[in-house]
Amino acid sequence: MLMGIKEIEEILPHRHPFLLVDCIEELEPGVRAVGYKCVAFNEPQFQGHFPHNPVMPGVLIIEALAQVGSVAMLSVEGYKGKTGYFGGINNCKFKQMVRPGDKLRLECEIIKQKGPVGIGKATATVDGKLAASAELTFMIG
Repeated sequence: MLMGIKEIEEILPHRHPFLLVDCIEELEPGVRAVGYKCVAFNEPQFQGHFPHNPVMPGVLIIEALAQVGSVAMLSVEGYKGKTGYFGGINNCKFKQMVRPGDKLRLECEIIKQKGPVGIGKATATVDGKLAASAELTFMIG
């Protein structure tokens, strides 16, 4: 493991319950990052989504992917201490449900960057099967 929660919190401003990345396993600053989220049954979203059929909301999967992408972008020397914001979400697709007990692998590769704006190709998988994919636009501020 390259980064745990404490190291991630040094880069991202997110805190519990909205920090959705447990660890970063691979990191190439400004290029790509791979992280994991261990989905637990006691997370607050499962009280209402859905009590008898808990499913991780797609928007939280995309947010977790964006957080991993932000770690990749904000690890670049010139962006340390800044914040990554969403600029857009394109070609978002959900392929399978993510449930408590799943270990969500989150990967984001920065495929384009111009100044403080970058585009990341992001994928979330469970046991090697695609759960979600999207093209995410980041703005560093």
